[in-house]
Amino acid sequence: MDTTVVSVENVWKRFVIRKDKSLKERVVNARRSHAHKEEFWALGDVSLAIDSGISVGLVGANGSGKSTLLKAIGGIVQPTSGQVRVRGRVAALLELGAGFHPDLTGRENVYLNASILGLTQAETDRHFDEIVTFSGIEKFIDTQVKFYSSGMYVRLAFGIAVHVDPDILLVDEVLAVGDEPFQRKCMEKIRQFQHEGRTIVLVSHSAEQVSEVCQRAVVLEHGRLVADGTPQEAFRRLRQDYEVRIQEDIQEQEASEASHVATTMAPARRGRITEVRLSHDSDGRIMRPGEDLRIEGMLELTDPLEDWALAASIETPLSQLVFGTDTRLLGQHLPPVSGTVPFAITLPRLEIAAGDYAVNVAVRDSSGRDVDRAARVARFSVETRGHTVGYIHTAPEITVRS
Repeated sequence: MDTTVVSVENVWKRFVIRKDKSLKERVVNARRSHAHKEEFWALGDVSLAIDSGISVGLVGANGSGKSTLLKAIGGIVQPTSGQVRVRGRVAALLELGAGFHPDLTGRENVYLNASILGLTQAETDRHFDEIVTFSGIEKFIDTQVKFYSSGMYVRLAFGIAVHVDPDILLVDEVLAVGDEPFQRKCMEKIRQFQHEGRTIVLVSHSAEQVSEVCQRAVVLEHGRLVADGTPQEAFRRLRQDYEVRIQEDIQEQEASEASHVATTMAPARRGRITEVRLSHDSDGRIMRPGEDLRIEGMLELTDPLEDWALAASIETPLSQLVFGTDTRLLGQHLPPVSGTVPFAITLPRLEIAAGDYAVNVAVRDSSGRDVDRAARVARFSVETRGHTVGYIHTAPEITVRS
C-alpha cells in the first residue's frame, strides 16, 4: 500500500521581479518591458516524497526556497513546471495574516478560514468555542483583525489550523512570534498530532525545534534540495555552509578594516588577545564528552590593567550561546598586569553533546567594556554515539518494572 501523502516531482518555480517603481513607469516602458524585469528561480528541480505520519523539517538559509516549497505543497502557489500531489486535508500556517481579511472580525475570519479549509458551517459551529479558547483572545474575537497584534494573529491562525481536523499540517516559522506559554501549547498540540499519525511539514531556523519535532529534515540551498536525512545530518550540512559564509564575511570585513586603517589613524587599543589555542584529551579537533577543555592564549597590553576580568564562552555555528562565564561571575579577582600576559581557562569534565562549536574570549576593564574580544577565535567538534539530542551529554539509564 502506498503511504505517500505528499509527492513533489521535479518542481521548478519562477518569479518575475519587476524593476518598474510606478504605474507610469510601466506604461512608459511597456515596449521595453523585458529590460525592466528579472527572472528569479525560487525552486529548481526539487523532488520529495513524504509518507503519512512523518514530521519533516525544511531548513536552509534565508532565501533558500523553504517557504516557496511549503506554499507549493499547500497549493498557495503553482509550480512553473513539475508536479505536486497531496492526499488529505491540508491546513497551512504561513506568514502572518495569510488568509485573514483585515476588515473582518476574528469571529468572521474563523468561519471564512474554516470554509476555505473545507469545513461546513455546522462543523465550524461545533469547533468554534475550542478555537477561541485555544487562541486565548476571547475578549477580542469580535474586533477587526487589522487591530490585532502579531501574537494575536498567530494565536487565532494556529487555533483554526489545528481544529479543522487536518491530515497534513504545514507550519512556516510563525510559532516564533507567540509568547512562551503559547509556544508550549502549540508544541503540545503538534505532539498530539504526531501521536494521532498526522503528517507535519515544518519550516524553522531552530535546530532544537526541528530535532525535537521532526524525524527527517531536508536542506534547501538556492532553491535546490542538497541534503535529506536525519535532523542531525541536515544541520551538520547546513552548518558547514554557514561556516563557509562566515569565513568569507570575516575575510571581507578584515580586508575592509585593513584598507580603512591604512588610510586613517587606527584607534588606540589597550590590549590584544593573541595565540588562542584549544587542547583536550583527544587528538585533533574531535573531542569526546566528559573531557577537560583547556583554552590558552596571550594578552599583549599597551597599558597596564588594574581591575579587569577575563571571559570565555562557547556557541554554536548559529551563534546560540551554550556556555559563558567570566572571572567576576566566578568571584575571582585578577591581579594587576602589564606587558605580555599568558592565560589559561580550563573547563573540567565538559559534558557537551555532539556538534560543532566556536570559542570566544574577551578581556574587560573595570567598567565592563571590552579591552579586546576574540570572537570565534577557536573551533572544536564533539562526537558521540548519537543516542541523545540537545547540548547536554549524559548516559541515560532507563528501567521499567512490569
